[in-house]
Amino acid sequence: MANQERLDETYMAMAEKLSELSHAERAKVGALIVKDTHIIAEGYNGTPARFPNRCEDYDFLGYYRTKPEVLHAESNAIAKIAKSTNSSLGATLYTTLAPCVECSKLIIQAGIFRVVYKNTYHSTGIALLKKAGIQVDFLTRESKGPA
Repeated sequence: MANQERLDETYMAMAEKLSELSHAERAKVGALIVKDTHIIAEGYNGTPARFPNRCEDYDFLGYYRTKPEVLHAESNAIAKIAKSTNSSLGATLYTTLAPCVECSKLIIQAGIFRVVYKNTYHSTGIALLKKAGIQVDFLTRESKGPA
């Protein structure tokens, strides 16, 4: 197995472990930002600091929904970089779920050059990332390869 494949599997396993910290019930997502083999930020979906860590609720019609204040794992990790002295320029983002369009915009603006994801979701920003020239790789333990 090539070294990059081993690194990808290791970092994805770490992102999966991070996802277990999420208080979300519908989808637990973890993200890891790596630059030059150094983890520079991590995140999982949840509420902002000083908010109750409850991600879902029932709306006025009784439908179960994600609260609007919930941060996605990718945006949470990017926000942590913004508060640090690190730079995500040229980094790789590992995420357990394909990024949405809004997170994809943040990924592009953060200068991340590669995104590795494990699972797809109905509304992804993969096309947007590719349009911006970002390398996107789909990774599972069973099969790997470019998306």
